[in-house]
Amino acid sequence: MENIPTRAPSRGINHVGLTVPDLQKATEFLQKALDARFVYDGLTDHDHPRQGADTEKQLGLSSGSMIIKQRLLRIGNGPNLELFEIKSEEQEQPVRLQDIGWNHISLYVDDINYAVERVRAAGGRLLSEIHGNSRHEDTENNASVYFQAPWGSLIELQSIPNGYYYPDDSEAETWIPAP
Repeated sequence: MENIPTRAPSRGINHVGLTVPDLQKATEFLQKALDARFVYDGLTDHDHPRQGADTEKQLGLSSGSMIIKQRLLRIGNGPNLELFEIKSEEQEQPVRLQDIGWNHISLYVDDINYAVERVRAAGGRLLSEIHGNSRHEDTENNASVYFQAPWGSLIELQSIPNGYYYPDDSEAETWIPAP
């Protein structure tokens, strides 16, 4: 396993993009619930919105949409999280797990009970009680729970303190953020 080519088309995930209805409120929730850290603002109230035909084409936005705020955050030792606040006539509700497309992010936690307390205190809504993980993640003391952020996006908290197990045909091991 872990046969990484010396020249690969990608090093890994740099960031995950998330559109939110209010960038500041989303930032405050992510900071309070998950210790997100501010990296930089790519677009603020003091900048002109990104809009127009070129922006719509480059980003696949519907006609008339405009990005009014953009911020990069970092949660722990993992990829960056890029937040967008976009004004558009054609915005839809967040995707659910059964919808086609990127549907959630998962955060590795060492103490899932503490993480759940933080999420609840910050205004997140747990979808269930803490439960076990699925195959290959179901080692002793594993735990998982999904919650919705105040704007509806789906986030998973996951702890697998005794590691994963792999089928014989695995080509790589699961990446886990360093403590």
